[in-house]
Amino acid sequence: MKLSAPFIQLPLHFDAAVLADEVHALGEAPWKPHPQGFAGNSMLPLVAVDGDPDNEAFAGPMAPTPALAACPYLQQVFAAVGATIGRSRLMRLSGQAEVTRHVDQGYYWVERVRIHVPIVTQPTVRFDCGDETVNMAAGECWIFDTWRQHRVLNDADRPRIHLVIDTVGGSRFWDLVAAGRASAHKGGPWQAVPMPPSSVAPVFPCETVNVPVVMSPWEMRAHFDLLFADTLPHPALPRLRMLTSRFQHAWRGLWFRYGDAIETRSHYAPVLKAYIEEARVLAQGVMLANEIRWLNAMMTMVARFAAGELGGGGRPMA
Repeated sequence: MKLSAPFIQLPLHFDAAVLADEVHALGEAPWKPHPQGFAGNSMLPLVAVDGDPDNEAFAGPMAPTPALAACPYLQQVFAAVGATIGRSRLMRLSGQAEVTRHVDQGYYWVERVRIHVPIVTQPTVRFDCGDETVNMAAGECWIFDTWRQHRVLNDADRPRIHLVIDTVGGSRFWDLVAAGRASAHKGGPWQAVPMPPSSVAPVFPCETVNVPVVMSPWEMRAHFDLLFADTLPHPALPRLRMLTSRFQHAWRGLWFRYGDAIETRSHYAPVLKAYIEEARVLAQGVMLANEIRWLNAMMTMVARFAAGELGGGGRPMA
């Protein structure tokens, strides 16, 4: 999600030692290689479709995996952020390894924030986002702008382990964000609230709806507004805007005629296909400010999901 600052620290602080004990008690068996096979990167699913740690899908009802069910304090962290929870995991970065520079592009990530709670880390672990760099200390709680280029470098010998929660948020979560501080202002008068382990059984909501059957014209407009707001100047841009406007008008007309029932997808397909074919020609060389090609971003954010396509959600690495 695009944020107002590269990094925002939330006013929560967790007991990293207790979290580390729970993680270590899980052993090595639940850990999996990174889905894209990046060297030195591994992950342990905590919230997945139907609670199945082997299900890497982005669409479907999310639920805690057996690993999360075995970790009461980790569950408390999930509850403390006050959000509806999406696909989440522990992410481990080996010593002398990195998460290479990238942008989390894709439909799933347009409206979802990545919450990071460092569990095992070192002062030299470096997290770059845009033109800022932070070291997220153990037990802190951070979000960052996944729409900017970002990377992580672990130049120590010990692994880095973060809890990474993906969420669209919730009322309490956005109150926490409003009370947070941008990394550029770190060091001023500000204090995070300690969140020690509790005996109260934690409860938190998970996503049950995450991919549209047919994308509404209002959601589509929001995605295109984001794309065009970040598009760099290009001679083809006026024609691309006009083409996109015509496409959105056609989509809106179909929506009010057919709605989003699954059996109506065939009515949308020809309009979508024609738009993609024309956009491929006009958008050649059009770039976004975050160094992503406009056409690639449009395909992953809009086209692949506008009429129910469930593939290509993107795989963020950090």
